[in-house]
Amino acid sequence: MNAIPRLRPWQGPAVLSYGFRPFFFVGACYAALGIALWLPLFEGEIAVPSEFAPRDWHIHEMLFGYIAAVITGFLLTAIPNWTGRLPLQGLPLLGLLIVWLAGRAVVCWSAYTGWIFAAIIDCAFLVLVVAAAAREIVAPGGTGGICACLCRWAFWRSPTSPFILKHTSMALQCSPRAPALWQSSS
Repeated sequence: MNAIPRLRPWQGPAVLSYGFRPFFFVGACYAALGIALWLPLFEGEIAVPSEFAPRDWHIHEMLFGYIAAVITGFLLTAIPNWTGRLPLQGLPLLGLLIVWLAGRAVVCWSAYTGWIFAAIIDCAFLVLVVAAAAREIVAPGGTGGICACLCRWAFWRSPTSPFILKHTSMALQCSPRAPALWQSSS
């Protein structure tokens, strides 16, 4: 009897052979960098050209930078175990990592890039994570019920929320959670 393959043959860098490897690594490095950068930001010693105030930038990056990377690493590792399908590897995994890095960069420089562009790039990562997860879950042999949970996670915790709430008053009327979330930042 042959064993079920757990990985596709991959000749590239080991870091791109399984989803947890790049995302756990960059998540841990980014958490350390985020704290090291935030302390002088908070004290006013340096400035980041972001649309966010220093405290709000730090909150956003820890939630949608660090935590999103770690959860993505977990999902890209757990979903193949749940579904029995092969994991995301190689160039698709590298592409996802590049979109995550691009999201971190455009949020940091959102004063130059504009908040709409930053929100689109930042949100693209979560949309791609949901698409990659849904592709594996909905495929034959997957369990479709998990897809709804992943979609809710990505869109209810969307990084566009702070951008929208900061720049449009209509968003405050549309979201019952918005006043409580952003009351202290105004």
